[in-house]
Parts: sequence; structure tokens; C-alpha cells
Amino acid sequence: MKIVDIKTAVVAYHGHATLVRIDTDEGIYGIGEANPDAGAAAIVGLISELKHELIGEDPRNVEYCWDKLRRAHVFSGAQSGVFLIALSGIEIALWDLAAKAAGQPLYRMMGGKYRDKVRLYADCGDGDEADGSPAGCAARARRMVAEGFTALKFDIDNLQHAAKFDAMNHTANAAEIRSMVERVQAVREAVGPDIDLCIDLHARYDVPSACRIAWEMEPFNLLWLEEPIPAENVDALRQVRARSRTPICIGENLYMRWGFREMMQQQVADVIMPDVPKCGGLAESKKIANLAEIYYLPFAPHLVSTPIGTMATAHTCAAVPNFLVLEWHALEERVAWDSYVKLPDGATSIVENGHIRIPETPGIGVELDMDGVRKHAVPGYGIFA
Repeated sequence: MKIVDIKTAVVAYHGHATLVRIDTDEGIYGIGEANPDAGAAAIVGLISELKHELIGEDPRNVEYCWDKLRRAHVFSGAQSGVFLIALSGIEIALWDLAAKAAGQPLYRMMGGKYRDKVRLYADCGDGDEADGSPAGCAARARRMVAEGFTALKFDIDNLQHAAKFDAMNHTANAAEIRSMVERVQAVREAVGPDIDLCIDLHARYDVPSACRIAWEMEPFNLLWLEEPIPAENVDALRQVRARSRTPICIGENLYMRWGFREMMQQQVADVIMPDVPKCGGLAESKKIANLAEIYYLPFAPHLVSTPIGTMATAHTCAAVPNFLVLEWHALEERVAWDSYVKLPDGATSIVENGHIRIPETPGIGVELDMDGVRKHAVPGYGIFA
């Protein structure tokens, strides 16, 4: 079996999401997805350049193909960023293809599964109201719990807060922190003490502010406080974690196992959250999870993907012992999100009661619904052309 082509399509989701299709001379194909954060134009352009290096290769040699591209481009950015995001999309498509060729569900290609279904947390953003009011946050929290979610996440960073002195400064003032507390308090009171609650700060703050916010969050028994400061400075992260009794979650902007190594060795995080279609792909994220297990750290992937990247990530979550919970970020784009894959008769989504059940069909376990892809395709990129 040989690779004959690698194609892309760009659809509307979380901005623009890039889907990847790998075709073979035996008619079997694989579908993957690259994280949208780098921008579709960059990812599509890079894949169009890289594909020629894989044409003729056996796609079942997934890790060899991955390493062939990475090693060939170590002097052109293959350690992180756009290159790794594009490579992640290719790698996921390779695994889908390899598992289909073997007639096996993807998790079996990764050593088997620890669980039949994967628990999700609903990313609730700013709540039901545009201003992120406590009432709007509480309303959204109650709604998601009613849908079966046992874990939620809210954003409480706001660079446009009326009280902010300087949008480029990383310090949070007293009024900002007070509004953060009001929102989290409203959510905790709305859902009670037993729903897992995560709070995201998007790496917006400096060390003093991060510590103040962490202290203020202590009464709300958070599952984690996410990226209170940027992740690249391990010494700074150590200060925040040492001063906080609230667990700290880090990792959506780190790449490959090397990007996580020092963070784990220095024990500056309580939860790790690699983004699978960003950090290097399925095999790489499993290696990161295995590394985290050495330090007894839970694995809770960040995710902003269509059902293709979501289901692929769910297989990794099923295949590692230290999985905690997986992000589901489609609440505000739900109709388009559900339309991208074919669903079993009677099903309206791959998400059921706050979980994703791991499929037993070969490959990732879902196939694209081309009607949905065409309906939401971003003009100018073509559809696997």
C-alpha cells in the first residue's frame, strides 16, 4: 500500500478548521484534522509542500512517516508551531488509514482501551450573555449539567474589562478580580459542590496576579485553574504552583514530549493538557500521557476540533490509564459541528450525556458527511481537490 496524495479541506469551526485526507493506491483513505489556531492558510500551504515527501510511502508506517517529516525539517521550524500543527493533522489521517487497513478501531492500534467512553467537560466560554455576567454564566452552567455534563469550564479573563487600566499589561486589578470571583461563585452556587469546575485564564497574567486569582478561587474547589501565566517559563510557573492550593493546569501551547519534559521534571503543574491535533498527533500525545503517568499527573487534553479531531483524540484518551476529562468546545457552533460527520440512525451527535462512546468500527470510527463539509466549506480552499 502506497500514499498517492494528501489533500485538504477547510471548514468553518473555531475560525477555520483544516481537514486532511490521505489517499492510497488501494483505495483506502484516512481523515485527520489540524488544530485551527495557526490559521488555515498556513496549514494548507505547508501540507501542500510536505505531501510530496510522503507520496510513495506505506501509510501504515505511521511513526516512520511522522519522523521522516519532522527530522527533515528541524532547521525550518519542526519543533513547534505551524509545522507541528500541520504534522499533527497528517499523523491523525495516517492512523485512521492504518487502522482501517487493519480492520481495527484506532484504540486497538494504540494498545487497547482502558474505558468504553470518554468523559467530556463543556467549555462554556463567557456564559449565555455577551458581557459574561454572573447570571449568564450560571444559566449556561445549569443548562449543561441538565444535558449530562459532570464537568464545566468557564473563561474569566477579560482584556476589555471596564476597570482594566491597560489592555497590554498583565496585572489584574482589584475590580477585575472581584468580577472574576462573582462569576465563579455564581456558577458554583448554580451547579452545587459535586460538578467539576475548571477556570481558564488563557495565560493572560503575571505571577502576582496569578497568585491572587488562585487564592481567590480556593473556596470554589476547582478541578483546575488553567494557564494563569504563559507556559514557557518554568521558574515562574513554579512560583504560582507553590503559592496555590488550587490545582494548576498547563500545556495547550506546548509541543511534543520534549515540550513537556522540563515542566514535568520540575513539577510545576497538577494537570497536563496537550492539544492532540496540535502537539504532534495521537502517538505523540500518548507518549506525553505516559510521561505524565511517571509523575502521577492526570491527562486532560485541550481540544478545539471538529468531530474528526475530537473522535481521534477520544481514542487516545481511551488508551491511557491517567485520563481525566476531555474538552468539548462546540457549544456555540453546535449545528455546524454535528453536521460534519455521519451519525448512526437516530443519533443527533457523537456526544451523548456528556460523554463520547468509543466506536468499534475500523479507524477513527466516524466518516465525514460531505453535505455538511460542502455547506460550511470556507471559500477559496477547495474541498479535497
